Amino acid sequence: MKALILSAGAGTRLRPFSHSMPKQLIPVGNTPVLEHVVSNIRALGVTQIGIIVGDRAREIKAVLGDGSRLQVEITYIPQDEPLGLAHCVLIARDFLGDDDFVMYLGDNMLLDGIVDYAEAFRSSRSAAHLLVHKVSDPREFGVVELGVDGVVHRLVEKAADPPSDLAIIGVYFFTPAIHEAVAAVEPSERGELEITHAIQWLVSTGAVVHATEYDGYWKDTGRVEDVLECNRTVLESIAGSVDGEVDGASVLVGAVVVEPGARVIRSRIEGPVIIGAGSLVEESHVRPYTSIGRDCVLRGSDIGYSIALDDAAVFDMPGLHGSVVGRAAMVRTADRGVVSSRLIVGDHSRVEVVTGC
Repeated sequence: MKALILSAGAGTRLRPFSHSMPKQLIPVGNTPVLEHVVSNIRALGVTQIGIIVGDRAREIKAVLGDGSRLQVEITYIPQDEPLGLAHCVLIARDFLGDDDFVMYLGDNMLLDGIVDYAEAFRSSRSAAHLLVHKVSDPREFGVVELGVDGVVHRLVEKAADPPSDLAIIGVYFFTPAIHEAVAAVEPSERGELEITHAIQWLVSTGAVVHATEYDGYWKDTGRVEDVLECNRTVLESIAGSVDGEVDGASVLVGAVVVEPGARVIRSRIEGPVIIGAGSLVEESHVRPYTSIGRDCVLRGSDIGYSIALDDAAVFDMPGLHGSVVGRAAMVRTADRGVVSSRLIVGDHSRVEVVTGC
């Protein structure tokens, strides 16, 4: 089996961060989403991975390289325009050959892994095997209508009156039968080759397609709110470790990771929290579910349920909650009268918070 990761999307819902970085590289638990995806794939015993990349290819390659750091072999496959998920399969034909493969959307987090679902696919080898998840508003998703034993009868894309609440999420298992299907379908009204149309073609031509409800934690990290929630869930499973410096005037409570080269001075940190390598936390209070990236500076501040990306700086902020501070961004206040703030600050920005004049 091989793997195909789709990482060419623009990520408009994750702006302002997707203006300056691929959405798949947003960190969750101080690790890019794309690395979490690769780890899930490697757990299947799959080491040959193709990654569909667009105009942010260079940044993705800078992080993942040839895959050797992650114990996989990566082949990058350029997509000049975002022409749909089925188009990704089409342009990856040479890489995929006649192997079975798992297709994985590069911004999806499935924290409990997909090993059991891969085994179910390997056992049945139905033409396609989809992972689905119950959602509160299925009108926003492609959904499946199932028969007995998880056999897919019909797929419907973002219908006003969906036939079920089982949304298709970002993991698909395919046999080589999918190649005939993607070659047979026409572009949709939005000009894209839809993978749902290709899978429906398989169903309509008599192929067996299965779907299984994913019973673990799943999140599409397409919005800032989703990234923060996913970060919280990842941090809940960390074990504390101190490889940096913590002075005697500081207090660490619960699971706190202080990475090598990080320093904690006269501060209180309440886990679960990660302090990235090379960062400085001084005279600050870091509350639960916070990730501080690498080489950040946090001084005289109180922050919780937040993410600071690499090289960010936060000065004299008395109450920062539910916030994301971009790479090399700086946030400060000149007015200690500020009580609480929620900020979404893009890369290389400078923000100063004051109370009313």
